[in-house]
Amino acid sequence: MKLTNTRPDQHGLIRRIGGDAHFAKRITSIGITEGTEFQTVRNDRKMPVLIYLRETLIAVNRADAERIEVEKV
Repeated sequence: MKLTNTRPDQHGLIRRIGGDAHFAKRITSIGITEGTEFQTVRNDRKMPVLIYLRETLIAVNRADAERIEVEKV
């Protein structure tokens, strides 16, 4: 499932980061890497997806969140 499909308070794992090499480098540089556990904090329509991972709250814009595949834990 895509990161945009998660619900608030849902825990999961980052499974795959899609997109080109530039996107992958940019998103991994802020700590979003494959195999990382996360918790969705907020996921409102037309707003960035807020996730908590590695003791950090990160806002991911919706277009980027569509490229990130996750798995429920």
